[in-house]
This record gives sequence, C-alpha cells and structure tokens, in this order.
Amino acid sequence: MRGLPQTFWYLWTATLINRSGAFVMLYLEINMVAHYGFSATFAGLVLGLFGGGMALGSLAGGVLADRWGRRRSILVSNVMLAATAVGLGLTMQPVGIAVLATLFGFWNGIGRPAFGATMVDVLGPSSRLKGMNLNYWAINIGFSVAAILAGVLAHAPHMTVFLLNAAAQLITAGLVFGLVPETRSVVRVDSAPVNGSIMTVFRDRLFMVFVALNLGLWIIIEACKLIPIAMHQRGLDPADYGTVIAVNGVMIVVGQLFVPRLIGKRSRTSVLVAAALLVGLGMGSVAIAGTVPLLMLTVVVWTAGEMINAPINGAYVADLSQAQMRGRYQGVASMGFTLANFIAPVLGGILLDQAPPATLWLVLAGLGVAVAIGQWFSGPSRERRIAELAAAQRQPEVAVAAVS
Repeated sequence: MRGLPQTFWYLWTATLINRSGAFVMLYLEINMVAHYGFSATFAGLVLGLFGGGMALGSLAGGVLADRWGRRRSILVSNVMLAATAVGLGLTMQPVGIAVLATLFGFWNGIGRPAFGATMVDVLGPSSRLKGMNLNYWAINIGFSVAAILAGVLAHAPHMTVFLLNAAAQLITAGLVFGLVPETRSVVRVDSAPVNGSIMTVFRDRLFMVFVALNLGLWIIIEACKLIPIAMHQRGLDPADYGTVIAVNGVMIVVGQLFVPRLIGKRSRTSVLVAAALLVGLGMGSVAIAGTVPLLMLTVVVWTAGEMINAPINGAYVADLSQAQMRGRYQGVASMGFTLANFIAPVLGGILLDQAPPATLWLVLAGLGVAVAIGQWFSGPSRERRIAELAAAQRQPEVAVAAVS
C-alpha cells in the first residue's frame, strides 16, 4: 500500500517467511500426547516452558534492542532459533525436549522487541495503525500456512519439520542482514538525553495495567494450544487440529485488511471490550464443541475478537511508549503476550488432567469478562496519557542516529 516506507515492506516480507516456516511448536502440540506419549500435564509444561523462555527473552531483547541495536538482536534471534530447532528434532527424550523448548522460546523472545521497535521506528503516528494491521496480516498468512503444513507433516519423516523451520529462520536472517538497516536512534528533547532502565517501564502503572489486561486476553487465546489434547480426550484425531486452527489464519488473511475501516471511527476502548468478550465466548464454547466442525465454529468467534484487538493493541503499545525507551517498552509488552504462552498451557494442562472436562473452558470465558471490565475502566486514563505524550513529542526534537 502507498505511504509506507520500503523498510516496512522488507520487515513485512521477513515476517511472512518466518511465520510460514514456524511449525515446530505446532508439530509438538499435535504430537506430544498422541505420538511422544507424554501426559497432558507434561505436554502443557513443555508448551509453558516455551512461553516462559519467550517471556524472559522478551525482557532481555527489549534492553538489547535499545542498547545493542534492533538489527543485531533480530539476527542473533533467528540464527539461534535455527540451531535450536535442529536440536529439538534430534531428541525424543522428555527432559531434552523441555530444555530445548525453553531455549527455543528464549531466542524467539529476543527478536520480538527489536522487530516491534523497528516497525515503530519506521512508521509515523499517522501510518501506525495501518502498518501494524498489515504486519499482523502477514503473521497470520504465515500462521495459516504453518498450521496446514503442521497437520500435513504430522506423519512425515520426523526431522522434516525441524529442518524446514531452521531454513525459514535462516532465510529471515539473510533478508534482514541484506535489506534492513539499523533504526535505533538517540532522541534528545530540549538538548537533554532521557535515560531509563527496564524498571522504569515496570513502574509505569498505567502501561503495566494495559500489559496485564493484554496478558489476560492472550491467556485465553493461547489456550487454543490445548485443543489437540481435548480432542484426543474426546476420541477425535489430534491431526485434525491443523484444520481447526487454520480457520484462525484464514479468517485473518481474508478479513484483516478490512478491520481498520471497521474500527477506525469507534472508541478504541469499546473495541477492546468487545474483543475480550468475543475471545472469552469463543474459547468458552469449546466446553460444548464435540466435533471438528463445532470446534472450527468456536475458532471463528474468538478469532473475530483477536482480529479487532490486534491493530489497536499494537498502536497502544507504541503510543504509550517513551520514544527513548521504545525497545524496553516493546520488550515488556511482548513479555505480557509471551507469558501467556507459559500460563495457559501449564495451568490448562493441569485442569484438563485433574478437573471436569468443561472446567478449563468455563474459566477462560470468565477471564474474558474480567478483561473486558478492566479495559472499560482503564481506557480513559490511557487516552489522557497518550494525549500528554503526543503533546510532549511535538516539542522540538533532534534525532541522532546511533551507528552500530
């Protein structure tokens, strides 16, 4: 689309390639119980360790993005992900898979804040919503391809999935190395530099409330990783999970470009409230969905909430961030998303093993209502903060490019 910088499109292409090959964890989701022979609790733990690794990597990656540079962080992330993917393919031992899944999550998390900060660096405020929406579209084109391939490759030679994933990571690294410049800059306002640590972000209460609410929403969404286990418990073929979850990617691929027009004139707070209610309703409905078509219908409902939430969430993180600490803010925001990858599968796996079948999904429905209430009451304060930051940024600024 016109009006977006060339570097954005290089990043967009890198996202598409990377996510199309990102089927290692999808493969494990499908196979850990059915073929590796793990219990639901241990499978949830492995997925949780992946999420915990991502959360830690996101914090470290936020600091690295500001201090070391966005480009270097992205390159290290992708190269190490490729190496770890090969390692995951070479072991079938529970402890080895748990350790490598944690490392795989860590290296994944390292690159996320740098990638997000680069996006914000190259997109101005007027094109931010459009750019974030387009990037989310690319993520889900890639995810839909990966989900379908994960189902197809469920019965392929074991190492195929892991080698293809490693190849996608290395191609992404090559694209960034050749085409994406370093965008980190030091911004001085009134000739005085503004500095801060990661703790400055944690002390930003309004931002952390938003991160916590986003965490709640993504705990619900990331519980979709437990659907293969629920399918196995109900006598359905877990390999059909690829078909079920592909609905998510297909809907976003087909409809995401129309989302800005749909939500553009509506209150951002009211959109986030509606998103939380839809996500909670959709995931809660898994409790009564006993067939593949009905499970696909539940995905339709919670995906609609995810679609309207995504561009506003990305724009909010950028708008609430202090420019001089953009990487750190992106890191903490990413931690809120990635921590859900730990909480949802670990606690969800325990509930699937120990509680009545419907318990997990009803708890998630209640969490959706709680997030909606939190978004409603915190929205006005967020908008006031954004107006204050925008007014401060209209003061004369001198951007000094940092050479990496």
